[in-house]
Amino acid sequence: MISFSVHFLFCNLLISMMIGFILLAKKILGKHLSGCCQYRIWFLLPIILSLPFLSVRPAGLSQIMHWLHSMQAMLMPKNDAAVSFPVPNQLSAADRIKDFGISVTRDSAPFAAYLPFVLWVAGMPVMILFMIQSKIRLHHLEQSALPLQNPEVKLLYQKCMTEMQLQRTIPIYSTAFLRSPVMVGMFRPRIYLPIYLISDFEESDIRYILLHELQHYKHKDAFVNCLMNIAAIVYWFNPIVRYALAQARTDREVACDTFVLQMLDTSDYIDYGNTLLNFAQQIPQSPISLAAGIGGSTKQIRKRILNIASYKPQTKQHKRKERLIFAVLLVLILESTAYIPVFASNTSASLPKDAVIHTDDLSEFFADYEGCFVLYDSNADTWDIYNETLAAKRLSPNSTYKIYSALFALENQLIRPSASTLTWNGQAYPFSAWNQDQTLASAMQNSVNWYFQALDQTADFEALKKFYKTIDYGNHDLSGGVSEFWLESSLKISAVEQVELLRKLYTNEFQYDTHNVEAVKASLKLSASENSVLYGKTGTGIVNGKNANGWFIGYVETDNNTWFFATNIQGNDHADSLSAGAITRTILKAKQLL
Repeated sequence: MISFSVHFLFCNLLISMMIGFILLAKKILGKHLSGCCQYRIWFLLPIILSLPFLSVRPAGLSQIMHWLHSMQAMLMPKNDAAVSFPVPNQLSAADRIKDFGISVTRDSAPFAAYLPFVLWVAGMPVMILFMIQSKIRLHHLEQSALPLQNPEVKLLYQKCMTEMQLQRTIPIYSTAFLRSPVMVGMFRPRIYLPIYLISDFEESDIRYILLHELQHYKHKDAFVNCLMNIAAIVYWFNPIVRYALAQARTDREVACDTFVLQMLDTSDYIDYGNTLLNFAQQIPQSPISLAAGIGGSTKQIRKRILNIASYKPQTKQHKRKERLIFAVLLVLILESTAYIPVFASNTSASLPKDAVIHTDDLSEFFADYEGCFVLYDSNADTWDIYNETLAAKRLSPNSTYKIYSALFALENQLIRPSASTLTWNGQAYPFSAWNQDQTLASAMQNSVNWYFQALDQTADFEALKKFYKTIDYGNHDLSGGVSEFWLESSLKISAVEQVELLRKLYTNEFQYDTHNVEAVKASLKLSASENSVLYGKTGTGIVNGKNANGWFIGYVETDNNTWFFATNIQGNDHADSLSAGAITRTILKAKQLL
């Protein structure tokens, strides 16, 4: 809850910036865009507003292009032969996957930490009440309205339907409880006309009004209106979003006017504008938020009149220019949204920018656990993900961090591949395997906390922080202290990031000393068979005596490919690395990788 609150607030900041970009682009390029095009730009708003609730980065244009290129990569397997490094012993995978961990005590977060989330959630029912109030008004309207009886208006309505080439019959009613004509209903569309308009019948005015309302139906504005109301509820606290929604409603009416003008003769433009002016004073904005109508605020009417006064039929050249501008804006927005989940919060992450993602349903393997599984295929350059939400969530790495603790120590010559022994200080630990001198291989195999804590404590803390930032390890937050930043504390990393870091370690994208990288890789070796070699590291988060966070990460190496994986399980108890390891091995066997 706290993590999502922070994530949501950061996303709102970036959403506001993107809305500002749209508004600025519309202001600068407005004279080159028709009213219809300016309205269509707002169709990007639902995509932008959905970003805080996405667990994995949405596809940008570059990713779509990458999907096409990846098909070629699948047909051209790579040859990723690994350099071997001696391993002290050759135990079976079942023996090597061990589960040593120390419980930490963590207090519950104070109520103040939950306050932003509570206020946000509390505000939504208030907004829903306004929607309900609008629904009640609409219900009263439906109860009081009568089917249109005026034969002249009915005939004119049929002509308008024919003129717009609409096949579906849309019921039309008259009512004394409205000052403004409206169209309502997403699944059962209907039009309501005020009685005074019918009694003061002017054919041209009624025709323009009917054409306008039918344009709302033709362009599915009832559905768009529903999305706007949902956005108004969820983002009730964000003035930038509320302003954007108001502008979108104004642009919707401008677009509707433009569609009507496209049907009229040039000589009728002034008459249509006069219709708006004549009714501007007596047609206020509809009190029914679920409806779309010809009325609006004074500011909206003014903008619409200016649009009508300056309207000219589009030339082919103007249409081409408009499409080009819209395409550029679309690409910029899509590319921008591709980055938002990455930078929006330290509590979540996303795949690399051009990742090709396949969704895996592996629920049968996780039984009673909430868990995720991420698998990266080196040759195909594709990702298989089960439970994208958890896979993108940053969690404490626990003992899986020791892979990079070892790499740091080797790079800074705290230990060497040929001389990695640290002397046991004599302190009694709860696991007998810890109570002896350790090499890198034995410390990694038995997940010896004191060995890696000693390495970290020997290092310069600023250098340590710089290292985790350089390799982009999750949120690279070491504020929890040199001895336990990795142990259900400040350092967080997602399953997606675990896999990406393992891939970079394997290919040595960090450009570290090859011998050091190979020493780390050798310490991770669990088992070897005729067709594959399994490397991995476990990690268990024990909070207040309960196993709440289980990791198993690593990779499977064959003669012609390498698969990188990360499994995480969450629970109130029994969510440990042994269970995560068993689940992983079962999945890898099912995929015929082991």
